Amino acid sequence: MTYGWGEPIYYNYGDNVYYAGDQVYYGDQPVATTTEYAQQAAAIVANVPETKPAPDDWMPLGVYVITTDGKPSDAEPMMYLQLAVSKQGVLSGTLQNTLTDSAQSIEGMVDKQTQRAAWTPAGKTSPIMETGISNLTQDTTPVLVHFADESTQQWLLVRLDQPKDGDAAPEKK
Repeated sequence: MTYGWGEPIYYNYGDNVYYAGDQVYYGDQPVATTTEYAQQAAAIVANVPETKPAPDDWMPLGVYVITTDGKPSDAEPMMYLQLAVSKQGVLSGTLQNTLTDSAQSIEGMVDKQTQRAAWTPAGKTSPIMETGISNLTQDTTPVLVHFADESTQQWLLVRLDQPKDGDAAPEKK
């Protein structure tokens, strides 16, 4: 990505970013309390501008299957996330839940300094999902999900292959 964010920063939750007690560490350095870390993600989302970027300012990031246990699974996926990012760091997309047959728009931002990408359902304050913007270029990436009750879970995004030209989209079973 060439949006001026500098060298990529990767957030590999449980590896280089981890929780120990009530502290969040990046490498061996404490960066925030668990509450502060979730509040930082909320502050990133709160910076979404009211004016949306021009249509040619967007780059698709992909479509992902979400596994809520943080591990790849052979189970039929129930949640899908489609994301795009603007040159200004605005995130937009759709979250679809096939179990409830519902879809909702998501909105968020990328913090230019930390490269943390955080998003939430449009018009809501939780749950907040976050990872590094560079992580979203990978085939799989761990994400943190911060809930209103102040709990945080680690989930996993798995990129779906883009259909080849002329191929039909996969059918639902």
